[in-house]
Amino acid sequence: MSLIRSGASHTLRRWREVLVAGGLAALGLWWALTGFGLLQWVGWAVTLGAAALGLAALQRLRFRRGAGGPGVVVVDEGLIAYLGPVTGGTVALSEVTALVLDPRDGGQWVLSQPGQPDLCIPLDAEGAEALFDAFAALPGLRTEHMLARMRRPGPAPETLWQRDTRPTFHPRLH
Repeated sequence: MSLIRSGASHTLRRWREVLVAGGLAALGLWWALTGFGLLQWVGWAVTLGAAALGLAALQRLRFRRGAGGPGVVVVDEGLIAYLGPVTGGTVALSEVTALVLDPRDGGQWVLSQPGQPDLCIPLDAEGAEALFDAFAALPGLRTEHMLARMRRPGPAPETLWQRDTRPTFHPRLH
């Protein structure tokens, strides 16, 4: 038996990172405004850190689509695995060449990797929130653009990120 209704508990769990950042910001502001000396400077530092944490928490919150979709996503040490009821597979994050948001069938991520079939992961698969940090590690991915496209997807699949496959020239001095 719980003292908190299940709906309220779910909402608190969903917003937990934002609430923690807000609590840290309040503590930091209290120290900054009422303290003196070193404590005042620590308060301002805690407030700035909490603001950064709060912004990241809001982005993660916007990325979460809920759970209950088909399959399970596991992200472990640069490997993304999707275990679906019909399909599944794995991709190494370092080998991903394209990230596509496909709005069809309720929305899904399509990850491309050379020599392998594309891996399609539903947006609401169990554990899909772990993909946010994995995608944020892709060089040059615009996180805000990705979140905006998730909120208002277009009618057709859209490539959100693609690896630059041009060879890089590194001149040597002899």
